Amino acid sequence: MRRQRESLWSSWIFGMLVSVLAGAVCMAAGAVLSASVLYFVMRDTGMTRAFAGASLSAGAYIAAFICGKYRRRKGLICGILCGAFLYIIIYALAIIFTGESAGIKKLLLLTAFGAAGGVAGVNSKRPKKYWDQ
Repeated sequence: MRRQRESLWSSWIFGMLVSVLAGAVCMAAGAVLSASVLYFVMRDTGMTRAFAGASLSAGAYIAAFICGKYRRRKGLICGILCGAFLYIIIYALAIIFTGESAGIKKLLLLTAFGAAGGVAGVNSKRPKKYWDQ
């Protein structure tokens, strides 16, 4: 018997939205965790840029990995788009809170790790209980 409704991942927009949201949550959690490690453990702010870059790259990788794993096609393109959408979110938040724009280095970092995550997600094992059309 055929399923009556389509999967969330069959729609490009909703799949991308869920993936980018998961990546943004991962990025925020990484930023909070790294800020607490910097403040309570290291007591030095010299490594702030490195920890921020690590949380940015982890968020982009996770977003693109989820998108690639569940969409199962076009992982490189989906990964680059996930990174670009995350950059748009960061750019908007930077304008709102600091009044300055986010740098181009963030865009390159997010798209590179997004592309890697998308390719890794497509080439990973199929998720359990996943029904494709």
